[in-house]
Amino acid sequence: MASGFFAILDDIAALMDDVAVASKIATRKTAGILGDDLAVNAEKATGFLSSRELPVLWAITKGSFLNKLIIIPITLLLNAFFPIAIKVALVLGGFYLAYEGVEKIVEYLFHKKKSGEEVIDKSVEESGDAEKTKVKSAITTDFILSVEIVIIALGTVLDRSFTVQILTVSAVAILATVGVYGIVALIVRMDDMGYSLIKSSQDKGFVSKLGHLLVKALPLVIKTLAVIGTIALLLVSGGIFVHNIDAVHHAFPNMPSIVKESLVGIIAGILVVILVTLVKKLFRQTKKA
Repeated sequence: MASGFFAILDDIAALMDDVAVASKIATRKTAGILGDDLAVNAEKATGFLSSRELPVLWAITKGSFLNKLIIIPITLLLNAFFPIAIKVALVLGGFYLAYEGVEKIVEYLFHKKKSGEEVIDKSVEESGDAEKTKVKSAITTDFILSVEIVIIALGTVLDRSFTVQILTVSAVAILATVGVYGIVALIVRMDDMGYSLIKSSQDKGFVSKLGHLLVKALPLVIKTLAVIGTIALLLVSGGIFVHNIDAVHHAFPNMPSIVKESLVGIIAGILVVILVTLVKKLFRQTKKA
């Protein structure tokens, strides 16, 4: 009886060892997309009142966990019974990410706000509706990036047992969510940490200087993340198209992959922006008529 119990423990230990090794490989494979996920979500989690930053970030984090809770079983089932659906979902998600990236560029280049509009937009930004809209947008983007993370992680353990696949993908998903949003939380609270250091040091010495540096660095970090997040959206979307559409994959074989993925993401985003703009205009004309 005792030998049977220890045999079960040995099996569990061996399984956990397999999962640990597979998770390490899968995490390494998803490192690039996790970096993009961090840049995109850090940019989306900023721009709120100081008192609302952590509640908003917590709402996005809960949405991210829910996303993965939905994605993991569906992905495993589709991979087993209908694998082509995963590719279709990825491509559709790629178009959404490309649209978001190009829309940000268009907004910056052609729709710069005037000073009077900034005051109005600030009051709107502080309203509950604006907060909910931004949280919803962040969770939607997280959903698509999570699909990519889960599929890449699954791809590293396709030759393993179904149990190892489930545990490995789940472990990577949890690590991705905790890691990404933990770092985002530190970024959005940089200024508060800075003010605490200044206050505790009575605005004297090295600690005070470090505090001032954190406070001054936050706006620069946010602006940098906004740029990196936009680039990440286009790169991720372009990568999805390059790796999942044969015609795009084989086009321009001598072009560096980063340039190719960027161009593909920008072109796809422009097409979707044009399509969405035309549909909106058509809808307005129909509504007026």
